[in-house]
Amino acid sequence: MLDDVKTAPIPEAEKALFAFVDKLNDTPGDVRREDVEQMKAAGWSDEAVYDAVSVCALFNFYNRWIDGTGVQGLSPAMYERSAKRMAAGGYLPAPPPGSPPRPGGEPER
Repeated sequence: MLDDVKTAPIPEAEKALFAFVDKLNDTPGDVRREDVEQMKAAGWSDEAVYDAVSVCALFNFYNRWIDGTGVQGLSPAMYERSAKRMAAGGYLPAPPPGSPPRPGGEPER
């Protein structure tokens, strides 16, 4: 999928999403109403388009911030631990051993 989204074995709606985000990322000044209409024709809602724009913008912001401040990445061992944790439980970190349950219980996933 990383080599060519157009021929990747994914749903057409996802291909439209990735094409939109690629254009937004690579040539943001060229994004037009027609691009949004293509997303909507592929089945995406206005909220989904907004979310796609927001996520793309946030990743670009974080990348510029990290590059500009010199923040260093995690070690390979930390990436591996983080990947295992996220695969098992999503983005929420596990509570420390012996800690009381979170108020309201575990959030829905």
